Amino acid sequence: MKRISVYIISFLAALICIPSIGQQDKVTPVDSVIVPLKIRASIEMAGPVIYLTDKNILNMEASVIVDLNEKRSLYFGGGYSDYNYSQYNYSFLSKGSYFKAGIDFNILRPEAALGKYWGGIGIHYGLSRFTSETPSLKHDNYWGSVSLTLPRQLNWCHYLELSGGFKVEVLRNFSIGWLISIRKLIYTGAPVDLRPVYYPGYGEGGRSLTYGLGYYISYNIPFKKIKVQIKPEPVEETDENAEDVDTGNTRNIGRQGIGD
Repeated sequence: MKRISVYIISFLAALICIPSIGQQDKVTPVDSVIVPLKIRASIEMAGPVIYLTDKNILNMEASVIVDLNEKRSLYFGGGYSDYNYSQYNYSFLSKGSYFKAGIDFNILRPEAALGKYWGGIGIHYGLSRFTSETPSLKHDNYWGSVSLTLPRQLNWCHYLELSGGFKVEVLRNFSIGWLISIRKLIYTGAPVDLRPVYYPGYGEGGRSLTYGLGYYISYNIPFKKIKVQIKPEPVEETDENAEDVDTGNTRNIGRQGIGD
C-alpha cells in the first residue's frame, strides 16, 4: 500500500506538470524579461499520505525558500518524525525533529522560468535531534534466553543533502512539484554498532547514504521584480550554407578548367 500511494501521487504530479513543461518550450526571443522574486512556503505531502497506510512511520516536513535572484534561493526547512519498528524479538522507537538550511539553484533559463517554473538542484546541511529507546530485546542462546530494555536517550545526527527536481505554478501563487534527495551521514554521535535504527530527516541509521522522494505544494508570495538581460545564443553556420559555398567553388573551378 505504501508503494501504491507513492505511485498515485507521482502519476497525478506528472499529469499536471507535463502540459506546463510543453508550454515553456514556446518562448519568444527577447532582450530582457521581468522576473518576480518570491518567498515560497511549502509542505511535503507524501509523509502524511503514507501514514494513512503505514502507522509505523509519520514524517511531516515544511520549508521556506527565499529568492535571491533569478537563479539562486535560500532554503530553510524542518520537520518532525515518529518511527517505530518491531519484530519477533525486538522493538525500537524514535521520535524527534530535524532542521535543514542551504541554497537552491534554478538551472532553467530566465525567459523559460519567468518565476513560475523551477528545475534545478539544492545543497543543504541537516541537523537531527531526537530520542530513541528499545522497549524490548530478547536474545536466545545455548544457555537460555535473555530479555532486556534500553532506556530512552537523546541523540544527534548531522548530514548533507543533495536534492534535484521540478516545480511548476499551476494556479496563481500556488505551485506543486517533486524532489529526489540523496543524503550523506557525516556525524552520528555513536559508534557504527550502536547507531539508532532510524534518524528523523535522514533515514536508516545503518546506511552512510540514504535516498528520498518528496512531493510538495507551495504558496508563493511575490515581494520584488527584477529585470534580467537575456544573452543571445550564437548563430552557428549550417551545413546547407557550407554546401552552397562548396558548390560555388566547384563551379568556378570547373569554368576555369574549360576556359583553359
